[in-house]
Amino acid sequence: MAGALRDKMAEATDMPQNAPTGHKHHRAREICGKVVKVLVPLAVTGVLVVWMLHKVNIGEVTRIMRGGVDYRYVLVMCVLVVLSHIIRGIRWGIQLRAAGIARMPWLAESVSIFGAYALNLVFPYLGEAWRCVYVSQRQKCKLSTVVGTDFGDRISDAVVIGLLILLAMWVAGPAIHEFMSNYEVGKWLEDTFGNGKIWMWTGAVTGAVALACMLTRRTAFMQGVLTSAKRIWTGFAVLFHMRGIGMYLVLTAGIWVCYFLQTYVCFFAFGFTRELISEPGMMWGLIPGLVVFVFGSISIAVPSNGGLGPWNIAVMFALSLYGVGNSEGAAFSLVCWSFQAITQVAAGLFSIGYMQWDRKRRRVATA
Repeated sequence: MAGALRDKMAEATDMPQNAPTGHKHHRAREICGKVVKVLVPLAVTGVLVVWMLHKVNIGEVTRIMRGGVDYRYVLVMCVLVVLSHIIRGIRWGIQLRAAGIARMPWLAESVSIFGAYALNLVFPYLGEAWRCVYVSQRQKCKLSTVVGTDFGDRISDAVVIGLLILLAMWVAGPAIHEFMSNYEVGKWLEDTFGNGKIWMWTGAVTGAVALACMLTRRTAFMQGVLTSAKRIWTGFAVLFHMRGIGMYLVLTAGIWVCYFLQTYVCFFAFGFTRELISEPGMMWGLIPGLVVFVFGSISIAVPSNGGLGPWNIAVMFALSLYGVGNSEGAAFSLVCWSFQAITQVAAGLFSIGYMQWDRKRRRVATA
């Protein structure tokens, strides 16, 4: 898989894969970069998991997980995980066809998502690279075009998350204000985003990068980058003029409804979250469910292995806004995350079997 990915990336940039570097230190920098990309997410995951466990009563968490969970609702969550992946695969297929890539069977589209999420448990964003390579090889098309559609796919997610944040702030403003005022993390967020110097430095760095790109735009390297960027933009721009935009929006809503229901259904699995469902003013638990869901969605921006660590802590913080203790919140997040991960691994194993079968079937068909 690594060799295929390297070959395709060389094709995407239209640059020779084996171009001589002439410097050993360039190779050393490459190795260091790869090591950092692996170690940073592992370190983030490890530190946050240790911090989380330090804040909770392990015995209480274990007791809840053994006897305080109605796992029937957790299994419903697992079904919703698979359903959301299938819908996401079908939605991506609309983008791929709009970019000029031949239609894939819906199961192949789904498998591309199954495998991606399974690989993301190993290393952040590895699944995104893999699914682009998988489609590029299967459909015999330019990798950079597929990457563009993947980029558009994630931009769609970012827009939805932004809308959900606004919705959560509207329906749960008092609880979020309390979090920002009373928790160190909330105070840090307020101080960070309200610091004018940080925005000035961000603007200065952005301007410097833009200037460097302009000054080097005629070099072979930048020409390769620009060529790839144009192909990526082509894949992304199909969002604005593709056929089936109505179905794309319906499927987008379906994906995020499934994501929200994964959190909300698990509220019925624990006694302390079931109380939130019946509590006056909580709209049958929809408000705290939305807040927990939004906090968890925001945490995916932190590089980690499948969200382990950042997602759990974000969920714990969100539940604490409604009086749920750290140990209970940890039990909730660990059960939800663990069963989601198990489901994704099982779907990933199914993907391996399907790809082998599909490869043999297509080989026989072309023989």
